[in-house]
Amino acid sequence: MTAFPRTDDFVSRHLGPRRAQYGEMLGLLGLDSLGDLVARAMPARILSGRELGLDHAHGEQQVLEELASIAAENRVWRSYLGLGYHGTRTPPVILRNVLENPGWYTQYTPYQAEISQGRMEALLTFQTMVLDLTGLEIANASLLDEATAAAEAMALAHRVAKGKDRGRFLVSDACHPQTIEVVRTRAEPLGFEVAVGPVADFAFDDEVFGCLVQYPDTHCRVADLRGLCERAHAAGALVACAADPLALVLLEAPGRLGADIVVGNTQRFGVPMGLGGPHAAYMATRDEYKRQIPGRIIGVSVDADGRPALRLSLQTREQHIRREKATSNICTAQVLLAIMASMYAVWHGPEGLRAIAERIRGQVGALGEALRRLGWRSEEEAFFDGLELSGGPLDQAEVRRRAEAKEINLRYLARARCRSTSTRPSRTATSPTSTRSSAATRPTSTSPPRPAASGPCRPGWPARTRSSRTRCSTGTAARPRCCATSTGCSRGTSA
Repeated sequence: MTAFPRTDDFVSRHLGPRRAQYGEMLGLLGLDSLGDLVARAMPARILSGRELGLDHAHGEQQVLEELASIAAENRVWRSYLGLGYHGTRTPPVILRNVLENPGWYTQYTPYQAEISQGRMEALLTFQTMVLDLTGLEIANASLLDEATAAAEAMALAHRVAKGKDRGRFLVSDACHPQTIEVVRTRAEPLGFEVAVGPVADFAFDDEVFGCLVQYPDTHCRVADLRGLCERAHAAGALVACAADPLALVLLEAPGRLGADIVVGNTQRFGVPMGLGGPHAAYMATRDEYKRQIPGRIIGVSVDADGRPALRLSLQTREQHIRREKATSNICTAQVLLAIMASMYAVWHGPEGLRAIAERIRGQVGALGEALRRLGWRSEEEAFFDGLELSGGPLDQAEVRRRAEAKEINLRYLARARCRSTSTRPSRTATSPTSTRSSAATRPTSTSPPRPAASGPCRPGWPARTRSSRTRCSTGTAARPRCCATSTGCSRGTSA
């Protein structure tokens, strides 16, 4: 084979030193080989002394073919699991010009404002979108994912809460399970006590500095947050809310209901699931907490000629300046995916996004009515994109058997419940055993919901009014108590 050397090997494409350069560097060090260099640098007790036994190096095309053959072994099922992840359609113009464009996907932190105006304008659009949806006053330019954003919200709440000796954080058991686990993990080294339970049982005393709720919750239910926020604020605690951005197109903004911090995942805005992420999260809060919010913030300033210009704002919060005293230590912002989400919102516009959300909501309503006629029961009085079903003509085992026969993933809950999410079905590589189980929780109850102001919401939904600011989002998934999802997104979005 040496007579016909490969032209697509990885070594020749690598930007490292060549053999002649190896010789020059080894000669300068007075060594004969790289093996001598390793022997000098590494303790003998950790060197094996054996050959690695690697196979012959493959070329790029052969590697691609082998990876394709491995991927072909996956069984691609339709997934309606919900839990904050949804199949979505990435508009071709965004796929071609952003996701697949090295001018966007190779970029890092825009420290040099003079050469980063386009990127920062896209991130400023992301922040504006988040402010419109959440009803708050300041937002960052993305975080890693919703679960870690929720953990950051907990830390922010502790920093600004009245009474620094408070150490308990309340978490609704109707939050997504992965969010609860990440919050628990982050709380341990910080010395916080995390109490998980129904919102109705939240007891705000002088030990509690904040709470976290999901809106809509992991069981697809929508609750009015006003009563909860009033109780928390009366006790000097803050309210953090993890919210689905597509639902916020129709629901009243959490900030207007009293929430102090709102976080969420923008994956539904045209970002592929990517085998579970992570995806660009957002965080918004009140202006008075702006020096405590983590993550990058794009601000509008003026240049030397007095023209509008963009720059990174409030950098004194960040790790590269304040080191261990920083209030922003997350360097893994999802810049590319945040830009995709902002461009998705721009592409569809406010009315297009509202049409997508209304279509999803209408499909869930139609699904729920059809299932009720078949004997299934759903307890949700107000919901957006999902149903939780029980009491139907089939037991959970039979529902699962039939779903798997059709290569469909549903979310199966305890006590023979099933969740169905109403969104565009996502095509995921999986096995029949990948359906998730979780315990069904008590219905979330805060203060009685107020009548809907407008839109396709059911009575009792806190709905957005037409006077609300521009909003952006995409399709979602619905769920039954065995867990069923059923919507599709129009205009290139996810259901």
